[in-house]
Amino acid sequence: MHSLVAFAAPMALMLPIVAEGNVAELDVAPAPSARQCEAASAQNPALPMNPLSALRSGDTMRQIRIEQRVVVRIAPQPPAARQSLFAELPQRAVSSRFEERKKEKCVALDGIAGVQTGSGNRLVLFLRDQRMISLNLEKACRARDFYSGFYVEKSKDGRLCVDRDKLQSRTGARCEVDTMRQLVEVRD
Repeated sequence: MHSLVAFAAPMALMLPIVAEGNVAELDVAPAPSARQCEAASAQNPALPMNPLSALRSGDTMRQIRIEQRVVVRIAPQPPAARQSLFAELPQRAVSSRFEERKKEKCVALDGIAGVQTGSGNRLVLFLRDQRMISLNLEKACRARDFYSGFYVEKSKDGRLCVDRDKLQSRTGARCEVDTMRQLVEVRD
């Protein structure tokens, strides 16, 4: 089918010239440009119109819309990488305790180094500046759905925010971020 169209297309473009009987002129004179054909047909309406100029002069308006969508994947860190976050801290007893403190409602996406599931509907984000952030998902969501990380659509400001962004697990669950708090180590 495609070879027939490829063969017939040049023939269809030559039809206006053949209809005039100017086949001999085609071999001698160079082919006129599209603008020359349009100018000639405007001056003398009796001349056949070039099919390409007929296509260009149509009143059909077309619209093209280009959309861009960037999706960021946050993966869980391997255990060795998580331990290296604490390697620079002085060694002391393992009896460390963490406390939640209020934090601003957004965090930069490019600052997130990894994620770990918590209990219930809680995720723990590990940031590149060695901070930890606790995310609470909406009530209907379970943190264990995000065991292999999550996807988030990158917004214009490049941040992950409370009550705005939805996290999508690799299994298909979509959950909105309900609260965000910073985890701070409490010294005994």
